[in-house]
Amino acid sequence: MENQVRKKIVVIYTTSGDAAAFLVYPYIYNRQGEWIGWVTPTRQVYSVHGHYVGWLSDEPRILRKHSSGYLKPRLAPPPPPKPIKPPATTPLAPMMPDIPIGAFDVLEDNPGLLPPVDFGDLKEDMD
Repeated sequence: MENQVRKKIVVIYTTSGDAAAFLVYPYIYNRQGEWIGWVTPTRQVYSVHGHYVGWLSDEPRILRKHSSGYLKPRLAPPPPPKPIKPPATTPLAPMMPDIPIGAFDVLEDNPGLLPPVDFGDLKEDMD
């Protein structure tokens, strides 16, 4: 019997219904299977560089308030996971409720907040 339990892949959608990312708790991956962030037990989403991105809603989507993010402290990221092989097909998106006033869909409106580990404007400069 195999000791390792296969973790469930949860599809993260955009407001328009596209499958834009995958969650294998606590890690978030892009459509290519690259690690782009992680989610805390309180559903707060951070980039691979430790910057606050937003929160994981119930649908699930990654949402962020326009006024937040830069006030949150940077967190040390967890150890990098191995890439995943994303599923070839995904279920249709559920009906999406309206985005709360003052918030936006990160994966639809600003996906650059979740770059892969070796990309991104918020990456630490190498000396």
